Amino acid sequence: MSPVVKKQKENFKMPSKYVLLILTSLCVVLMVVTFMTNYMGGPLQKIAGYVVVPFQEGISEVGAYLSKKSDDLLQLRDVLKENESLKQQVADLTNENIHLQQQIYDLENLQNLLELDAEYADYEKTGARIISKDSGNWYSGFVINKGSNDGIQVDMNVIADGGLVGRVTKVSDNWSKVLSIIDDTSNVSGMILSTNDNLIVSGSLEKMADNRITFSQLLDSAGLVRIGDKIVTSDISSKYLPGILIGYVTEIHMDANNLSKSGLLSPVVDFEHLSEVLVILELKQNVTE
Repeated sequence: MSPVVKKQKENFKMPSKYVLLILTSLCVVLMVVTFMTNYMGGPLQKIAGYVVVPFQEGISEVGAYLSKKSDDLLQLRDVLKENESLKQQVADLTNENIHLQQQIYDLENLQNLLELDAEYADYEKTGARIISKDSGNWYSGFVINKGSNDGIQVDMNVIADGGLVGRVTKVSDNWSKVLSIIDDTSNVSGMILSTNDNLIVSGSLEKMADNRITFSQLLDSAGLVRIGDKIVTSDISSKYLPGILIGYVTEIHMDANNLSKSGLLSPVVDFEHLSEVLVILELKQNVTE
């Protein structure tokens, strides 16, 4: 075969109008066949039974399937909308529940502060909220939202949870810094309430892992101090008002000098979950005078 003939065959393309004409003719023939099978028997009807009817059934099944899928999609869309609405309701209820729990927590704290206020009714006090704290798990040092504008001064005593928290060490116009009795640098003159024996309470963040701090220099010559005895601030303290509960004796032992005793006490204040405190608006020096 010559290159010219081969090239002509490769370039042969049927015009689109002929393609359209062939397809139209095919459709007409199929229509005629379909029409004839409705009124005539014989081979055409059999052909229609084998070809047209299964085709129609297939189209019907496809249509039913698509209709079902469409209904399913509509139902799914409705379910998704309802799900989003339910999610929003759950979020709203969760936020409301958190808010209510916070209110209950605040009310309980206020109730405790009121009871504490009544317990130390001889002193004028003001409530304050903790707004920041030192690093770590314990409230060894923190800042409250009251300052000199509220009458707070350095060395004023701070109480909560029925007992002594610490004292004010720094004051600004609208905030104050508080040092807790559990801080490693803290020392408080205390005494055994049942015997009036004096001792020194020292902070210990290491011991606070067991919810304890230390005491020392206890002169208990009569041997009357027992586990569970109350330790309160003593009359001879230079910075702390007398009679404020510090904690309870949990361990006691004789020192090497065989004269004094040391041990551990459990603070009455929960130094892990403080939020509000009371500041006693009186200084030990002024009370003594």
